[in-house]
Amino acid sequence: MNQMINRRNFTKSSLLSIGSVFFIPKKILGLQLNEPELCRGKYFTEEQGKNFLKEHTPSNLTSWKSRRDQIKAQIIKGLELEKMPQKVSYKAVIHSKKIMNGYSVENVYFESLPGVYVSGNLYKPLNLSTPTAGILCPHGHDSAKEGRKREQTQIRCATLARMGTIVFAWDMIGYADSKQCSHDLKKALKLQVINGIRSIDFLMSQNKVDKNRIGITGESGGGTQCFLLTALDDRIKVSAPVVMISSFFFGGCNCESGMPIHKNGQFQTNNVEIAALMAPKPMLMVSDGEDWTKNTPEVEYPFMKQIYALYGQASQVENVHLALDKHDYGPNKRKAMYPFMAKHLKLDIRLIQNAQNELDETNSKVLSADELNVFNQEFPLPKNALMGDEAIDKFLM
Repeated sequence: MNQMINRRNFTKSSLLSIGSVFFIPKKILGLQLNEPELCRGKYFTEEQGKNFLKEHTPSNLTSWKSRRDQIKAQIIKGLELEKMPQKVSYKAVIHSKKIMNGYSVENVYFESLPGVYVSGNLYKPLNLSTPTAGILCPHGHDSAKEGRKREQTQIRCATLARMGTIVFAWDMIGYADSKQCSHDLKKALKLQVINGIRSIDFLMSQNKVDKNRIGITGESGGGTQCFLLTALDDRIKVSAPVVMISSFFFGGCNCESGMPIHKNGQFQTNNVEIAALMAPKPMLMVSDGEDWTKNTPEVEYPFMKQIYALYGQASQVENVHLALDKHDYGPNKRKAMYPFMAKHLKLDIRLIQNAQNELDETNSKVLSADELNVFNQEFPLPKNALMGDEAIDKFLM
């Protein structure tokens, strides 16, 4: 995760009152009034983040629902998605099926917008006879920009497929096969949300996917995609955002905080409140001791628990905190997620247990990057594809 700190926002945040969180008008700071109000990186200090949640803990469900509607409205406005682009009339291209031990892997691409393509992999259990759950697996950032081709992502998707679910993992823009623009695209956040919603459409269109059993899980920037998509799309029923829900860290990349979804004038929210829009549906918060989720058991999780309690559903939100773990989607985090998904999506956890009843990923194989390539000589990027940041940013205007 790129931990960039916007110097303008850092200066502004340094003027915040610790005891009572308030915001200095932009005019006082000598800033352009028409400049987007972005909250990048560590926009709050840890103490400010903690105090913000205290001050915004609703006293009743009516109050929360009003606040929830405000938050969702600002996300939509900040993303410039008051009018969602119409679905492209497309037929997804699915090719290069590989039969593995209990599951298959296929390469996929489809249009999310005219000339803009989503690339990914579809994992399916073999010999499905009845409808099953579908799980979306957005990935996080990595320096090599491997994304869905990384070992941790492949193992997660394969194991979920072995557990009996249909899984779709797709590329962040600028990663793996998604080369129509860079990841630094000005409106990366808008495009990735659109791609995510179209990925839900694609997964739900698959034969044998139970449309009432849709889950999502991803780490870091993929965790951001988790809670943004659950805030905007009610079709997702179960969520497990990993190492990302933080009271003080807002995401340091254009694809997380590059558009004004958190702030507008006197209105301010943070990623914890955005994630809370999932309530009262099941959500697992996975945190670790190394990054901005280190305070989750004492700060973010109690706030989330209180939101769920307003619905009488406090047991529907859980936290697994791995104090010695680092910022990734490693084995400990995956083994916390599998039983949660099995429980709430009605899957059989025994399918991934060994003779000692331990969760076992041994049969989940890592394929080469070439095997997972979506675009190649036989399946080239379509001729209508828009190319370059300028062309795509202009299209998104």
